[in-house]
Amino acid sequence: MPDSHTPWDFSCDLEVNFGSEENASIVHTALAVDKELQPDKVKRQMSISGGKLLVHFEAVEARFLRASFSAFTDVLTLATKTIEEFGIGMKL
Repeated sequence: MPDSHTPWDFSCDLEVNFGSEENASIVHTALAVDKELQPDKVKRQMSISGGKLLVHFEAVEARFLRASFSAFTDVLTLATKTIEEFGIGMKL
């Protein structure tokens, strides 16, 4: 009986509305430099649409997905707070 298990069985999507393409682009650019530490186990794809940062994660195991998502949201929170603190007239 063939195994229906594929390598990237675990996935999730994250959508964050930054209210403008500019804010979303700033965060995208800041976070794009941090590549996945285990690209053979976790994939992350980011894009921007309508002032929103869209992030898609795929992983070979749930624990890798959780760790990647958790680490990403930590830096996402930091980037968001930085925009709120230092952006001109920015309140998210």
